[in-house]
Amino acid sequence: MKKIFLTLFGAALALSFGALTAWAQTGTVAKGPDVSVARDPEVERRSKKSLDAAWHYFKLKKAYLASLDRAEEILVDNPQFSKLDEALYIAGMSSIYLSEGKGKQKPPASPPEKAQEYTTERLRAAARFNLSRLVEEFPDSKFRKDAEKTLALLGGEKQ
Repeated sequence: MKKIFLTLFGAALALSFGALTAWAQTGTVAKGPDVSVARDPEVERRSKKSLDAAWHYFKLKKAYLASLDRAEEILVDNPQFSKLDEALYIAGMSSIYLSEGKGKQKPPASPPEKAQEYTTERLRAAARFNLSRLVEEFPDSKFRKDAEKTLALLGGEKQ
């Protein structure tokens, strides 16, 4: 009798666990974070570190080439970064300042391939692109108004 009871209890437990597992897979139980916004913590940490460095170069050192490089690194490596609006702002403003010859760093003059990336026209186009993206994709960003003003000063078409 004891064996039958244990067998029935085990079978009932297995069936209830199987049903619970199937129920969880139907979508009635929370499925966890949305995959479209799930972020790798390590990549997020590295991006935050790069953003801090970009702000340091941008604000304190007036090293706009270095801040642009750090911001572009974030834009390429982590397009899901939680502070992407800041990276877009730094990239846009650094490009403008470099095109105007401001700051302590100048765009590289050699090799010729590298110098072609930093012409005034390309820098202004990159600034227009990044700031337009900031305005369009992040309407609630604290950098939006400044980006809109800068775009108005740049003139021309948004890219």
